[in-house]
Amino acid sequence: MHIGLIGLGKMGFNMRERLRNGGVEVTGYDRNPDVTDAASIDELLAAVPTPRLIWVMVPAGDITDAVIKELGEKLDEGDLVIDGGNSRFTEDQKHGELLAAKGIHFADCGVSGGVWGLQNGYGLMAGGDAADIERALPVFDALRPEGDRADSFVHVGGIGAGHYAKMVHNGIEYGLMQAYAEGYQLLASKDIISDLPGTFRAWQKGTVVRSWLLDLLVKALDEDPGLQNIDDYVEDSGEGRWTVEEAIANAIPAPAITAALFARFESREDSSPAMKMVSALRHQFGGHATRPAK
Repeated sequence: MHIGLIGLGKMGFNMRERLRNGGVEVTGYDRNPDVTDAASIDELLAAVPTPRLIWVMVPAGDITDAVIKELGEKLDEGDLVIDGGNSRFTEDQKHGELLAAKGIHFADCGVSGGVWGLQNGYGLMAGGDAADIERALPVFDALRPEGDRADSFVHVGGIGAGHYAKMVHNGIEYGLMQAYAEGYQLLASKDIISDLPGTFRAWQKGTVVRSWLLDLLVKALDEDPGLQNIDDYVEDSGEGRWTVEEAIANAIPAPAITAALFARFESREDSSPAMKMVSALRHQFGGHATRPAK
């Protein structure tokens, strides 16, 4: 199988390598000449055999809009576009309608795995027509971890469903990180605790709170035991906000996720050991930028 991949940043660059390792031929395009395979989108489209499968992995919003519109003008009937970025599900539906008017197929895919996806594989949540998802299964199988497909891949539903599931996934992630971070601050503030990193390390096997995030928390403390080199300013990528907005729109109580989002807002005003840990965790799993300690 031979696909085109537009966007070779933190995620797309590693995804290209994992796809190639999984037997999928990839022609990638990025504005960065140091990483791109093709000099332009036109050159990429000429290299990929028809009917084409083009995976878009660029920042959500205006950049994704521009790429989808350009593809709509240049692709042929029967080609398939998959948006694997973090677009809002409502944008997927607009993009699907735009491309469908030209006979071009569209699917969306939420991708989780961060900077560790190359090594560990990615969790995938796809939305779109069943035939389009079936057509792209070799790509999904190359990206996901080894083992049963159902453990790391799901066809969630129609267009937009994949990104909706990923949005809720990220909302849950907000709550989990906040709980670990608040626990960290409680332990760090108590003078009877003499081995803080060891406490978290001892939770990694056998306890009900063990998780990959906990493993990354331990890694963060190994690298910077007192989190002295990191500021407590924490960004939010948008999906946490969208999750809270959806909860409000559907009258679904989501107090933990909402509180975690508000805590990130608060981090931009006051010093907080808990928010230093949230910032450290975001850097560990996603390579998100941190700010140096003040």
